[in-house]
Amino acid sequence: MSDAARSRGARSETKPDRPSDPRISVVVPALNEARNLAVVLPELPEVHEVILVDGGSLDGTVAAARQALPGIKVLTQTRRGKGNALAVGFAAVTGDVVVMFDADGSADPAEIPRFVEALVAGADFAKGSRFCAGGGSADITPVRRAGNAFLNGVVNHGFGTRFSDLCYGYNAFWTDLLPMLDLPDPAIPGRADGRMLWGDGFEIETLINCRFAAAGVRITEVPSVERLRIYGDSNLHAVSDGLRVLRTAGAERRRARTLQELRPRLPLATRTDAAGGSSTDGRVAPRRVRVAS
Repeated sequence: MSDAARSRGARSETKPDRPSDPRISVVVPALNEARNLAVVLPELPEVHEVILVDGGSLDGTVAAARQALPGIKVLTQTRRGKGNALAVGFAAVTGDVVVMFDADGSADPAEIPRFVEALVAGADFAKGSRFCAGGGSADITPVRRAGNAFLNGVVNHGFGTRFSDLCYGYNAFWTDLLPMLDLPDPAIPGRADGRMLWGDGFEIETLINCRFAAAGVRITEVPSVERLRIYGDSNLHAVSDGLRVLRTAGAERRRARTLQELRPRLPLATRTDAAGGSSTDGRVAPRRVRVAS
């Protein structure tokens, strides 16, 4: 059996056929990014759809997006946080592949075909990396670089992966994998105390990485060069969001263990893999993931 088949485990027998020329859905979460979108959206390659998820911007983000890219789909996120914005966008995609794309200008639109090529070549999840061969960053600070390296080590140890860049939001995956992520339902109202639901914040990239790793899907790292933000300041807070990511790594490891322990107690017809993917014969996907550059 090939490495790819092993990494996909039991799902490989039941996974639907995937097209060689997939329809691409680009999901763009945005909060007060009008000036950046005016520059970035016209640079996007021709795709099936672009979905902007606005977080309640006050700077004309929606109008700027529509002017820059007529035909763009515009949604309003239901709670707050980048994770909720992505969940809202994911729920609306109609393509075969979803690309997570930041609105601040840091993601290079010309790299989208590279992610899609990795998926068509056999990957389930194309994970952008600034730190594998061919990647780079014009924006990361020494503090964020050190924090990312530490968090990489935590997740790689806990999930048996070899991620080189955990906290990077430029990723793509097949939309048939969306149920595996089990993200908070966008229709659920926000908490009365103002706290974000689990998965609604900047921990979303780590959560996605961990759940795909726990599911045993084929993950391929794709080299990506992070550009400088064009205008404005980042909504990321290195210390507080870094701690949230650390808590996410621990919580997702406990979640994966709990689901692994529950599986043998379930009837064969209802067993699921570690992130929600069903297995008709009761076998489970392997926990270790091969990450290839």
